[in-house]
Amino acid sequence: MTTDKELLELAAKAAGINVVGDIEKYLVFPERRAGGFIIETATGGHTGWNPLTDDGDALRLAVMLEMSIVFGANYVVVGDVQMPTVNNSNDPYAATRRAIVRAAAEIGKAA
Repeated sequence: MTTDKELLELAAKAAGINVVGDIEKYLVFPERRAGGFIIETATGGHTGWNPLTDDGDALRLAVMLEMSIVFGANYVVVGDVQMPTVNNSNDPYAATRRAIVRAAAEIGKAA
């Protein structure tokens, strides 16, 4: 079974994102990006990154990888990954973020 950290590492690899380290080692209050990473930005700076918990990070990841996202009544499909939006804390946003990260991780595995 793949952990969330492993999914994020593979997703970052797929998108060509340079991971600096675990966010908890760099931020005193990582809050909504807890469990994520510090990454290098395009301008040479650093920022927190966790597309499993942050809508903006997930959307940027999907755009970078040119993912198609399809929504159904009770599910979301990203690439070959389908996630139910019910029984997933009934949170379609969390299900969508997780589907994006899982699809990116599959791309990262193949790279």
